[in-house]
Amino acid sequence: MTTLTDTILEVCPELGIEVPVASIEKELRKLWEQDDARTNASLMNLVVYSEKPDALLENSAIVRNLTREHACRAILVAIDRHEPLPSLRAWITAHCHLADGRKSVCCEQIAFHLTGKVTGRFRNTVFSHLNSDLPLVFWWQGELSEILTERLVSVMDRFMIDSSSWKNPVASFAMIQEASQANPDLVIQDHAWTRSWQFRVGIASLFDDPVAQQALPEITNVEIIYHPDHRNSALQMLAWLAVQAGWKDDVSSPALAFISTAGQAISVALKSDSTAPPLSAVMIRASQVVVQVTQKAGASHVQRQVESGAYKATSLSPIDPTTPAELVAVQLARGGKNSLYQKILPRFLEMLGK
Repeated sequence: MTTLTDTILEVCPELGIEVPVASIEKELRKLWEQDDARTNASLMNLVVYSEKPDALLENSAIVRNLTREHACRAILVAIDRHEPLPSLRAWITAHCHLADGRKSVCCEQIAFHLTGKVTGRFRNTVFSHLNSDLPLVFWWQGELSEILTERLVSVMDRFMIDSSSWKNPVASFAMIQEASQANPDLVIQDHAWTRSWQFRVGIASLFDDPVAQQALPEITNVEIIYHPDHRNSALQMLAWLAVQAGWKDDVSSPALAFISTAGQAISVALKSDSTAPPLSAVMIRASQVVVQVTQKAGASHVQRQVESGAYKATSLSPIDPTTPAELVAVQLARGGKNSLYQKILPRFLEMLGK
């Protein structure tokens, strides 16, 4: 088995200078004193946590690109849970970008590699190196673990996750809800939700069309095609439709089905396609009208369409981001309270149970 310890070299220039943990702040000050042309810029603390081999190197490259648009103090944390002996190593560096072709605007990065039992050491290590005047954005990569405690969540402002990567999303969301009881203002940003942005915007814009508006009470069927790894994006899309349209669950049906506000039964078909992008199609059918948003594999755009007999209206929009780095960049750029996600979350969790 390849562990994180195997991937961290004695000399690791990608992470910067290895320093004693007790001397991190002192060494950072020295880093700025070496070059008067550098300006330290920071609007937030960004903590990136992972247990994956090569995580520190991959995440350092991601942060280097993110800091072009999002100034931050970045704290990268990689934990090797397979190594029983406790250890803690740290590196510091600065990601610098030219401003107006003259002065370098730089963002600090601290990278930690921990082994052994780490719950308390991890929390204390992170807390002691946060810039206390700035909000904390915490990006958790992969499965949740017991390291996610109420005390850790209590200091977060944003919690970035990818529920599509979890084996048991119901249990993982329950863990988040329990840990966040003391932090009701926590903003959760789920990559699975962000992957459906253009589809949601597309559906909403299509129902501005009078033909689609008139067909809304007559909807009989919803079909969603998705990649097998991204069922959560499909279910969140479906939950959004149901919540926004006011559809109630059809309790008489053993499968996912709804009753519209007009009393119309609505059947649901969820289909996986291993060749598809995360979301490939959302099709909403009424008696004479089809409203659909589709994206073909490898396409550079999403197609929106309303069709009713001889009438057809079509438009295009960009595709949603897919890589973790792109998704985080979009989430940081949009900001906000993410209240719509919180609104559909209970309905989504009910669907997961089915």
